[in-house]
Amino acid sequence: MQEMGFTLTIPDDDRRRLSVSWLWLCVLALFGAGIFSLLLVLSRTPYIQDIFPWVDFFHTALVVHVDLSVLVWGLAFAGVLWSLNSKPQLMGMAWTAYALAVLGTFIMVISPFAGAGNALMSNYIPVLRDPIFFTGLLTFALGFTLLVLHCMSACPPVGLWMTGEASLRFGLNAAAISAVVALGIFIWTYFELPAYLAGQSFYERLFWGGGHVLQFTYTLLMLVAWLWLTTAAGVRLPISPRVVLLILFVGLFCVFLAPIIQLAYPVTTAENIVLFTWLMSYGGSLATLPLGAAILMGLLTHKSRTGEEKLARYALICSMLLFGIGGIIGFIIQGSNVVIPAHYHGSIVGVSLSLMGLTYSLLPKLGYPLRDMKIAKWQPWTYGGGQLMHIMGLVWSGGYGVQRKVAGAAQELDSIERVVGMGFMGMGGLISSIGGVLFIIVVLRALLQKREQKAALEALG
Repeated sequence: MQEMGFTLTIPDDDRRRLSVSWLWLCVLALFGAGIFSLLLVLSRTPYIQDIFPWVDFFHTALVVHVDLSVLVWGLAFAGVLWSLNSKPQLMGMAWTAYALAVLGTFIMVISPFAGAGNALMSNYIPVLRDPIFFTGLLTFALGFTLLVLHCMSACPPVGLWMTGEASLRFGLNAAAISAVVALGIFIWTYFELPAYLAGQSFYERLFWGGGHVLQFTYTLLMLVAWLWLTTAAGVRLPISPRVVLLILFVGLFCVFLAPIIQLAYPVTTAENIVLFTWLMSYGGSLATLPLGAAILMGLLTHKSRTGEEKLARYALICSMLLFGIGGIIGFIIQGSNVVIPAHYHGSIVGVSLSLMGLTYSLLPKLGYPLRDMKIAKWQPWTYGGGQLMHIMGLVWSGGYGVQRKVAGAAQELDSIERVVGMGFMGMGGLISSIGGVLFIIVVLRALLQKREQKAALEALG
């Protein structure tokens, strides 16, 4: 039945053009992140790390890579979906938000080549302690703030709860509310931090609470993508849209516990740190586990027949697999070693795969048919499989004490077990990079197709 399908009606006005513009920022952010990720992988791969003189650049590259591949990519994709889920009003504010986000991203990308350095590997939002980088970061943050304000001001009514489209709209509105809370926690923390904190400690505490809440924004966007992909894959869920809405509401409800934690315990206390960790670990599971189980049942009982349905199915399976493995690894972390990046690589890549799969489904609806269906079908397996190897290598190496956020000789690869683990990590990272390149190629060829057709028509005219 149509009302059971989880898709949005695509507007045919300026909102569609704005959504495509945000998608351009997503792709270009991943392109930039891919360049920096290649430097990262090579700087930590045994033997190769001795050939390429990039070890000193490791932390700078890591900062820009993380901010592009997580922060910019994820929040820009929120712009893609929130633009489609908005009423045609306050479009000046919406385009200003986009322009600021693009400008901020550009400044962050060029900052290392303009002399920015002094990397601080704070969780969630690592930074380069340099005025150029901070100018870019704050400009992007201002653009995202305007994006959220536009989303909250122009969001349409959810409508009847028994439709799949209404459930998706609720999920997108919930993600916007989560972003508002995250921004509030960031500001609250900044004014509450004591004057004696500086350097790494300052930024670690500044981004801790808000960074955890921001993960709920990513997770809610992923759940929306999962739902959309089930319909695109020809899969019917064994639960109704009303139950789906209830599950999404549970995920949103956990977000409102963040201000309570912030109010009850000062930002520098151990309780604040632990409770935000628990909120993300257990609160996120309350929504993802039941919905993931329902989608898994649907995948087992329904087949995908067309090429488009199979592509959506592959992306959905890979996303759920990586996100689930990342979540499980999060519960076995002990100490500060490379098991920690294995955890968040699994979770974040699970989110990214869902958004990549949704991109494939969205492009034809936005007027940009896919030109490389065969490549697109291989892309989720290449990207996801490489990341799975990457994660397993990190987990193995973490078990032998290899520390995180180090490169070169600092890794102390003095045993065959450590060398094998990090070598497996490096191989998986390279394969995953190939998968990322495939995604960029497929999307860019689709986006550029209409321009080529327009140029050809103009030449004939």
